[in-house]
This record gives sequence, C-alpha cells and structure tokens, in this order.
Amino acid sequence: MYSGPAAAGSPRRDFISVTLGPEEAVGVGGYNNSKAWRRRSCWRKWKQLSRLQRSVILFLFAFLAVCGAISYTSMGETWKSVTNKSLDDQRTEQQIPRLKLANPVVLPAPQKADANHGDYPELSLQKPPKLPHVRRGPSNLQIKAPRRDTRLKTRHDTMRAVEELVEAHKVEKTEKSIISWRGAVIEPDQSTEPPSSKIMEPEKPSSVEAEDQKEPVPINERQLAVIEAFRHAWKGYKDFAWGHDELKPLSKSYSEWFGLGLTLIDALDTMWILGLKEEFDEARKWVANDLVFDKNVDVNLFESTIRILGGLLSTYHLSGDSLFLEKAKDIGNRLMPAFKTPSKIPYSDVNIGRGTAHPPRWTSDSTVAEVTSIQLEFRELSRLTGDEKFRKAVDEVMKHVHILSGKNDGLVPMFINTNSGQFTHLGVYTLGARADSYYEYLLKQWIQGGKKENELLEDYVRAIEGVKKHLLQRSEPKKLTFVGELAHGHFSAKMDHLVCFLPGTLALGAHNGLAADHMKLAETLIETCYQMYAQVETGLSPEIVHFNLHAQKGHKDVEIKPADRHNLLRPETVESLFYMYRFTGDKKYQDWGWEILQNFNRYTRVPTGGYTSINNVQNPSNPEPRDKMESFFLGETLKYMFLLFSDDIDLINLDRYIFNTEAHPLPIWVPA
Repeated sequence: MYSGPAAAGSPRRDFISVTLGPEEAVGVGGYNNSKAWRRRSCWRKWKQLSRLQRSVILFLFAFLAVCGAISYTSMGETWKSVTNKSLDDQRTEQQIPRLKLANPVVLPAPQKADANHGDYPELSLQKPPKLPHVRRGPSNLQIKAPRRDTRLKTRHDTMRAVEELVEAHKVEKTEKSIISWRGAVIEPDQSTEPPSSKIMEPEKPSSVEAEDQKEPVPINERQLAVIEAFRHAWKGYKDFAWGHDELKPLSKSYSEWFGLGLTLIDALDTMWILGLKEEFDEARKWVANDLVFDKNVDVNLFESTIRILGGLLSTYHLSGDSLFLEKAKDIGNRLMPAFKTPSKIPYSDVNIGRGTAHPPRWTSDSTVAEVTSIQLEFRELSRLTGDEKFRKAVDEVMKHVHILSGKNDGLVPMFINTNSGQFTHLGVYTLGARADSYYEYLLKQWIQGGKKENELLEDYVRAIEGVKKHLLQRSEPKKLTFVGELAHGHFSAKMDHLVCFLPGTLALGAHNGLAADHMKLAETLIETCYQMYAQVETGLSPEIVHFNLHAQKGHKDVEIKPADRHNLLRPETVESLFYMYRFTGDKKYQDWGWEILQNFNRYTRVPTGGYTSINNVQNPSNPEPRDKMESFFLGETLKYMFLLFSDDIDLINLDRYIFNTEAHPLPIWVPA
C-alpha cells in the first residue's frame, strides 16, 4: 500500500505490494513439492536470469560435454586392456589355485617295484634326460603340486609327457610355465623367503645350472635288498596291524600308542624314495579316508611332531600332494596348546581332540631334547602356510634356552621346568636320551634357515667344544674314542646307542663349513659306533654300552650289562654311516652298513612278516624277540640303509634337504 509523498526532511520509505491468487494463498492449495510445482519454479528462475547469465551457463554445459567425450575416447582403450588383463589373471588363478603357498620340490613319482629281481631295474630313481631349459633346482623352486590323476604316473608315461610339453614349449614360447617334470610344473622367477605374517609369495628358482643334471644312477643289489626288507616288514604291518601304530609280528597283532597309524605315516616318504608305488598308493588312501586327528587322545608333543608332522611335511615335499599339507596343518594346529605355559616352554603332552595340554603326571618338567627338537617341523609349517604362530612358538623356546644359566661349556642338563622355565636336575650332562637331539637341531636349524641365525651356530660350536672337554675318552684295548656322561663332576664311561647320531651331525657341520677337526672327530666316533656292533655276538649293538677305560686281559672295549643288551632296530649308526659315505665316498661305510642289514635279517626277521626288537644281542641262538617293530625301523633305519647304498648324491641332496630327527627330509630354505 502506498502512503503518499514523504514529508520534507523525513526519510523515504518504499513499499511493495504483492497480491496472491486464490490458488497460491496459504492454506488454499499452497506449496506442495509436486513435480509440476518444481518445474514451474525452475522455469521462473531461469527466465529471471539475464540473457548474459543464461549464455554463460549454456556455454559451460557445452564445454563439459565436449571434454567428457574426449576423455571417454582416450580412456576406452586403456580400460579395455585392463579388463582383458583382469580376465587373464582370473584364468591363471583358476589354473594355479595354490600359487601363494610355498610349494615343494617334487621328487619323481614312485615306481612299482616287482618282487622279481629281474624287474628291479625299473625301480631306479632316474633323472630326466638333459633338457636345455630345465634346471635341477634345490628346495626353493616353486613347484605346483600335480593333479591327483597324474601325480603317480609310471616313469615311461611321465617322461613321454615331458617330451610332449617340451615340444609344446618350443611352439608356444609365451607360456610362463617351463615344463612338467614328472608330474610337477616348474615355474620361473620365484624365490624362497623366510616366513612372515603375510601369505607366502611365490618362490624363485636358484641358479643351479643345467650342467648339474647327470645320467641316471641304477639301483644296485644292496638297495634291492633294502627294498625286499622293507616289503617284508610292510607285509607284516599290512596283514596284522594296518592303520594301527606298531606291529607285533610274533603275535600277529598290533600295539597302540596314539592310535594314529604311526608306522604308516613314518613310512610314507620311505616308500616314495624306494619307489614303492603300489604300497604308497595304499597308504595314501588310508591317510585320505581314515586319518582323523579329532579324537580324545593324549599324544606326546615331541614324538607326534617328529613322526607325524615331520612325516606329512616330508611326503608333501616329495610328492607334491596337497593332501599331506592339509593333514600337517591340522595336526600342527592341534599341537599348539602345548605352548600355553607360564614360561612358554611347552608341556610334554597334548590332547588333540580337546585342545588341552599338560605335563607328565609325575613332574612338571619336560625334557630338553623334546622341547628343542620340534623346531624344524614347526618352522617349515610356518614357511608353507605363512602363519607365523608356529615358528614364533618354537623360536621363543630356543631364544629362552640360549640365555639360560646352568650350562656347562655349552652342554645342557636333561630337564627343564615348564612353570619356571629353568633347567632342573643340574649337573648331569649327556648326549644320550633326553638331551641328544638338542645338539642335532642347533646345527640343522642353522642350515635350514640359510646359515643366518648365528645364535644357533654359536650354541652348537660351544657345545661341541664342551663335548671335547668333558665327555670324550678313549677305551682299552683298541683305544676307541667315545662320548661318555658327566654327573656332578664324575665321568661315566656309559654311551647310549642314541649318541651315534653325533658322527653324522659332525660330518654335516664340516660339510657346511665348520672346522675340519669336526670331521676328524666324526671319523673316530663312527668307528666306535661300528665296534658297538662288531664286538657283539650277534653283530647288533645293544641299547647302552660301557667302555673299559683300563686294559684287562680277555676283555673287549665294549662291556654290556644285562639290563642294556636289547636292540630296538635303531637307526643312529646307519644314519651316521650314510652321512660319512656321502661326504667321503669311503666304501667301508657301505660295507659296515651291509653287515648290519644282514644281521638284522639273521636275528630280527619274522618269517610271517615284519622285524622284531630283541632282548639279548649276546645270544645268537636265542636273541629273545620282544614282539615289537618300532615305527622308526621303516621311517629311519631302512631309509638310511637305502640312501647309504646309493651312489646318487642327488637322491635327497644334502645341499637341498635337511633331515629331521626322524629321518624325514625337509627343504633348506636358502641353498648353501
């Protein structure tokens, strides 16, 4: 409303009058946010703009449209190539689903060995013909596990497949896989790395030259005898103890320890190495269908680690069959509760079904050998799975023992408390039972990890110096060098057969660059271990011997007490003979091993199948069989026999593999 002209001198006020139509009046069809309303409102706003403003806005829209068209044209090809690459990657992942696992070296598939000796040459673990682009690689080769339908082919069919793939490679050079080598695909440009918290990356092959390939080494008569002995032992196990822990060959029955088929699992890699295809296939089916760890049973951490976990990991590496890795991961996880102790020193026993662990009923101690001889296996499980927890648990044990007081020039007591983490029963030092493999695993962990963990090497070298200073003596009359025991400052001339692992370990250390006097000591000690057999009436060593320190008329170097004269078919001397022959080439070591095998056949062989421990090695007419075949007879003793008699240094090459204390070969992470 207009009020007329303003009075002179008064401020001017302007008013605007707005008239609302009835449809726009408040409360009479007011604003309702309808689409029609919004369109009319936007159009009014557009019309209210000046012509210049509308021109600028239209120009900006046109400019953005042109830029978008140009960008789409330039990005189209790039997007197309990225999409194609993604599809190719998906196809590759479908073809190689296990690429992120650190997959194993795959040995040749085992070949069927007939009973007829005339067919035995087919057993030879021969190597492929010389191919210009094929490398005999160490354990850090990334090798994809072969498919099940081709994993266990015969040598003839497999070699034919190799030739066909080589020809295909010549035509299709853009393929990244090199060839199928007896059922395993070898892939280039990959490397082995220590385990980390992340999934393992593919491995790179080492620079092993093609010249390393050698002509096939045929199986000899002594190896054939080992194969026959294994088959005889396996026959007894299959007929009377199939799927159970141990055979009782005399009563044609079995005994159980854990109820996990210990003999079968211990023997898997032996069958592969010996070339026993049919037996291996049967055992694999049992593992696939019947081996179940989800059961309410207490197992010994040490024994189940070295026999079951070690055996499964080794068989996975040799065969490439992922079944064995899956089983290894299962048992590995079930053993982890043992490490839940105040000190991180593991309990001795684990219930793998309930997930609980405990020390023995009579003590809270664990033996030093048991808690320090599970590292190779758990470390390798971490390397394969990328899960650090396995390695972390066992490495903590070694680091703890490294700084622990109570040692004597590197020698350790036999017991350690799981609550306090301290050594107990101080003052007693031995390289026999309850301490032996501690020293073995110091060296072998150092080698396994690529010779980088200096604390392990320092502890090993210091311990060997302690052995020289405190435990070495010479017997009469032959002046045999032996390893005794020390108890509170008093020397005992007692030596367990278990100590005969030491010559082989010393030789292995010397081979890997340690002092030359380690090899000299190994040579003198292996002579002693042989005499522990040769000076006994059956030619078989007792479990424990005592050496004469003073010459006595009519007495030998070796004395045997009635409680110690049993023989359990142990492998330690044969193990050291294998190392000594492999590193020196001296045939006498093979001859000594041959004598031992013949005496096993003469005094421990059971006609209906199997071999038995005996109670009296001093009575050839009645060695008093014990009616038990230990699983390590197939897992260790016969395996080392077969390797001892072989002249093929690439049959489990000791620069590429390290044996655990149950003779299961595991790859060295970084070749020496």
